[in-house]
Amino acid sequence: MASAAEQLAANLNYTAFARATDLHKRLWFTFAALIVYRLGTYIPIPGINPEQFQHAFEGQANGILGIFNTFGGGAVQRMAIFALNVMPYISASIIIQLMGTIYPPWEKLRKEGGEAGRKQLNQYTRYLTVLLALGQSFGIAMTLQAARPPLVENPGVFFVVSTVAILTGGTLFLMWLGEQITSRGVGNGVSLLIFAGIVAQLPTALINMFTLARTGAMNPFLLLMVVVGAVAVVLGIVFVERSQRRLLVQYPKRQVGNRMYGGDSSFMPLKINTAGVIPPIFASSLLALPVTVQPWLLNLKSSGHLPTWLNWIPDVLSQLTMGSPLHMALYALLMIFFSFFYTSIVFNPDETAENLRKYGGFLPGIRPGKRTAEYLDYVLSRLTVLGAAYITVVCLAPEALHNVNNAFTLGGTSILIAVTVTMDTVAQIQSHLLAHQYEGLIKKSKLRAGRTPAMRGAR
Repeated sequence: MASAAEQLAANLNYTAFARATDLHKRLWFTFAALIVYRLGTYIPIPGINPEQFQHAFEGQANGILGIFNTFGGGAVQRMAIFALNVMPYISASIIIQLMGTIYPPWEKLRKEGGEAGRKQLNQYTRYLTVLLALGQSFGIAMTLQAARPPLVENPGVFFVVSTVAILTGGTLFLMWLGEQITSRGVGNGVSLLIFAGIVAQLPTALINMFTLARTGAMNPFLLLMVVVGAVAVVLGIVFVERSQRRLLVQYPKRQVGNRMYGGDSSFMPLKINTAGVIPPIFASSLLALPVTVQPWLLNLKSSGHLPTWLNWIPDVLSQLTMGSPLHMALYALLMIFFSFFYTSIVFNPDETAENLRKYGGFLPGIRPGKRTAEYLDYVLSRLTVLGAAYITVVCLAPEALHNVNNAFTLGGTSILIAVTVTMDTVAQIQSHLLAHQYEGLIKKSKLRAGRTPAMRGAR
């Protein structure tokens, strides 16, 4: 039997949406913020030779730069002010969360600090974002300046300083913009920025594939299989993301005076993919760090400024290009690791079991307390194995197909992020509509309660 919330959600229609004025403001703010983000991806950094840079980018488009360009909505291809996108912020979030599990003061701050502790950790994340953005932008500036043929019209200290300031400022602006979308708009701001960049690139990828099929460079049957496969992947992602393992929770009956309370039952939903799109995003960000410094280290090696005992590092980092066996292996391992790591952060079996015990709930056949926590951990671990395998297959299968045929340009990570963020945003919109419906029902009940005495008095 559907709950009251599910019945109310089923009755949502255009009339309910038209009356939700607060939701309209949030949606317009989100759209305006995304438009500002897209405009920033077309403003190039001053001092770059566009023709030479475009030629250099085409030679690396199938590598890690292609991934950055997809997430950044073409900003890397144009070397725009938002070329770094929110990747430094994501990398900083990874590091802070990792430190929050192994560094005792931060672990105490995360577990016992409450809202103040969360704000303090967010502040640390912002500080680290600045440091990472400065390091990555400096590496990009030095790489552009040392490239041959020259990509910079007037190389020198001024170009390096201005590029570092512009790229770092662009990342900090996007970090602030994402936080504003989260608080004043609809959906998760950082995820929506990445989503906007991916969606902006999908039409270009589709047009390129159809052009290759029309000119004969790509087998039309292969194109049909790609389209069918993409639709199947989308359906599979929706199916898995909506799948749940429901654990029955019962509450005992209790007598208060002459009345009996309790005795109800509910379900605790556990998602197969609790981590969502965090694992592929985190994995991509971590793989981006060594690849970013690889050209700089290679230039140091060729000029003789790199110590001899470090000459092996650029050669190893060069094996991390997109589609290489080492890249795919590390990508898979990082996604599996972050699937378990992030799930352990967002769902604490001990805390959940303690909350159930406090409110008198229990799982049938399992003793409250430690046994319940062990059972929750048992179920969640096996669900996470399935979720990690699902994410790994979805993200790596297109890369394997790309190695077979270079015409295959649709990335599994892009599709996963686009579909998942869309589902999360729609769910938040429905939540706002539900809240508006409840507010309307409460106001009507108050009006009826207020009119009843007056009507009785009039009679």
